[in-house]
Amino acid sequence: MEVPIYNMAGEVVGQTELAESIFNLPYNEGLVHQAVLHHQANQRVGTASTKTRGQVSGGGKKPWRQKGTGRARQGTSRAPHWRGGGVVFGPHPRDYRQLMPMKMRRQALRVALSQRVRENGIRILETLEMSERKTKQAAALLGALGLQQALLITADLDRNVYFSARNLPGTATTYAGNLNTFEVVSHPVLVMPVEAIRRLEARLARPENSEALPVSE
Repeated sequence: MEVPIYNMAGEVVGQTELAESIFNLPYNEGLVHQAVLHHQANQRVGTASTKTRGQVSGGGKKPWRQKGTGRARQGTSRAPHWRGGGVVFGPHPRDYRQLMPMKMRRQALRVALSQRVRENGIRILETLEMSERKTKQAAALLGALGLQQALLITADLDRNVYFSARNLPGTATTYAGNLNTFEVVSHPVLVMPVEAIRRLEARLARPENSEALPVSE
């Protein structure tokens, strides 16, 4: 499968071949959905907490006597229906992490990338380099490619690209070793250099029992 290569000025300067086993797979909505939920659940901190009626300070004294006042009987001012009382069935600290087999995570990423190729949502560059940390450089690149927002994928962690693109609405950055399915489906267009494509192909073509996969996957 051949796709065009662009330079930083948005001009087509050649063609490159994409691996069919990674960029030409049928879409599997269920698998991609599961991978996205897996990623989102693992990002949750799980520190939300509320106090039950037994944890709220005060309330040890009976508000008024049991009978003779004409009011409903009350045993404590920290009951859930009282202002300042405890919370019923409120959240408590918990671990939201989900487990997903490595084979499924990698396959979901392949499927998501294949879908982006079918939708013409990938732009391959000769190089993706920025001389300084200036937002106008990233904006000029997107303008040259006719884009308003995109996910910029570098071969390695590139701080110049990160700081140049972070203030652009709808635009984010990552690198080939850290790319995940959630990032792919969250951005309509992926922009990456040829070197990043080769890194992705090498990463997703490794044996299924490899132990060198990044933790972020």
